[in-house]
Amino acid sequence: MKKILITGASGFIGSFIVEEALRQGMETWAAVRKSSSRAFLQDERIHFIELNLSSEEELTEQLRPHQFNYVVHAAGVTKCLHKEDFFRINTEGTKHLVNALLKLQMPLTRFVFVSSLSIFGAIHEQQPYQPICESDEPQPNTAYGRSKLAAEQFLKDLNLPYVILRPTGVYGPREKDYFMMAKSIKGHMDFAVGYKQQDITFVYVKDVVQAVFLALEKGKTGRCYFLSDGQVYQSRTFSDLIHQELGRPWWIRVKAPIWVLRIITFFGEYWGHLTGKVTALNNDKYNIMKQRNWRCDIQPAIDELGFQPTYQLAEGVKETVAWYQENGWL
Repeated sequence: MKKILITGASGFIGSFIVEEALRQGMETWAAVRKSSSRAFLQDERIHFIELNLSSEEELTEQLRPHQFNYVVHAAGVTKCLHKEDFFRINTEGTKHLVNALLKLQMPLTRFVFVSSLSIFGAIHEQQPYQPICESDEPQPNTAYGRSKLAAEQFLKDLNLPYVILRPTGVYGPREKDYFMMAKSIKGHMDFAVGYKQQDITFVYVKDVVQAVFLALEKGKTGRCYFLSDGQVYQSRTFSDLIHQELGRPWWIRVKAPIWVLRIITFFGEYWGHLTGKVTALNNDKYNIMKQRNWRCDIQPAIDELGFQPTYQLAEGVKETVAWYQENGWL
C-alpha cells in the first residue's frame, strides 16, 4: 500500500487532500500540531503524526520511524502578525521538512509543494492583461509571496523528485477568507476597491486536490504548474454569485478608490500589532486587492498532468454557500 504524508492536514486544502488519499486507498498520515483542530479529520483510517516544522532535528526524529512514498507539503500561513513569521513558517518550515526527508533517505516517489500564484505579484497589468506564464520572472509584492518564492528556490537546488503547484485564489467549503465576503453580503454590504479593470481567477478546492494527485502520478520532477478553472472573471462576479445563492438579500454595494483601502489596511495592521491578533486587513491584503491581473496559463497542467477543472465558478460558489449554510457558518 502506498504511504502518503500530508502536512497542513488540518487546514482548508490539506483536509480535502487527506479525504482523497483515503478514497484512493493510500495509507494516509496527517501531519498536525498539538494545537491543530481535527474537526475535518474524523475518519478512523487516518494516521496522525505530530511534526514540529520549526526544528529540523526534532522533525528528523519524528519522521525516523516512517517510510513515505509520497509527501504533499500543504502546510503554511497566509496571514501573519509579523513579516518574518511568513519566512519562519513558509520558507524555513519547508527547508526543515525537506532536509529531514533527505537526511533520512526517504524513498520518495514524489514531493508535491503547494505554492501560490502570488509569487509573481502584479505583472502584466497593461491592458489587455496577459496570462502569467512559467517563463515570467516572479515579482512578489507581498511577504507571503516572497516567502513562498524563497521556498521554491530552495527546492530547485536539491536532488529531490519535487513538483510545484501554483494555485490562484482557492475557494470552497471550510475556506475562511472568501467566507468573509459571503458573511458581509448576508449582512447587506459588498465592498470593492479600485476603478481600473480587475481580471480575477479562481480554482475550486476539489480541483486543486485533483491536481495534487495528478502531480503525484504524472508530474515531471522540477516542473511548476499554475492552477485555475481556466476562466477569467471580473471583480464583481464572485460577489454577484454569492448574492444569488443567498437568495438575493437587499444590499449596498460600495466601490472605493485604492487609497481608501490603503488607509483601512494601514490601521488594520497597526491594530493587529497593538492587540497581538492577526487581521485580514493588513498590508499584504492591500497589495493583493490592489492587483489587477490574476490571469495565469494552465495549459502545461492540462498537457502534462491531464488536469481538467471540473468546477466553474457558478457551480463552485453554489456548493460552497450551501456548505456554509448547512454547517451553520451563514
